[in-house]
Amino acid sequence: MSKQAVVLAGGLATRMRPRTLTLPKSMLEVAGRPFVDWQLERMAACGVDDVVMCVAHLAEQIEEHVGDGARYGVRVRWAHEGAKLLGTAGAIRATLELLEPQFLVTYGDSYLPFDYAEPLRILEGHPDCDGVMSIFQNDGQWDASNVVADAAREWVSRYEKGQTDPAFDHIDYGATALRREVIAALPLGEPRGLDTIQRDLARQKRLRACVARERFFEIGSPEGLAELDRHLRTRATS
Repeated sequence: MSKQAVVLAGGLATRMRPRTLTLPKSMLEVAGRPFVDWQLERMAACGVDDVVMCVAHLAEQIEEHVGDGARYGVRVRWAHEGAKLLGTAGAIRATLELLEPQFLVTYGDSYLPFDYAEPLRILEGHPDCDGVMSIFQNDGQWDASNVVADAAREWVSRYEKGQTDPAFDHIDYGATALRREVIAALPLGEPRGLDTIQRDLARQKRLRACVARERFFEIGSPEGLAELDRHLRTRATS
């Protein structure tokens, strides 16, 4: 079975201006290469072979650089969000005809040093859930924690953005596997955030957990980009 990832890469990247006024975030240079190169190669190394890139802001630059994805070892297809921004879940809903029965969704500014295919394997092996969220025991260190897991860390018990309850000691790592029907149930063209889908699945006890062991990286801020640059350069020389 094909292992598919949907990459949400349509954001305006306002925190990275002025660079992103003329360059999409996925094309920002990290350790000497556009970020998207690192991301797609990492996915391919984990067995992901089909990628849907959801793009909007300066999309033509990413598409021209990546092409069909063959040089990364994946097939890449393109979904253009258009002038009306639909939110993270709304953008996925607009790509419904491209989705596999099970797919992984991640973000165009996230680099995750874990097995991208593991949430998909858990979803495939457990019909008792409709999604699998990768989580990391964050304890508020890298960003605001937003996940409570059960004692065995097999299920996401609660997921809430923007709260300060110390019981939330894990964080959404940035890769969630979903069944296609979860997205198909959404109204087409209506703005919707992926976080509302994840929150509702947790409340319904339909969201399993996949525990990541290493911290995540993101290029959504100058500090985050610098941290990933150091990480990748250090890895290349070790």
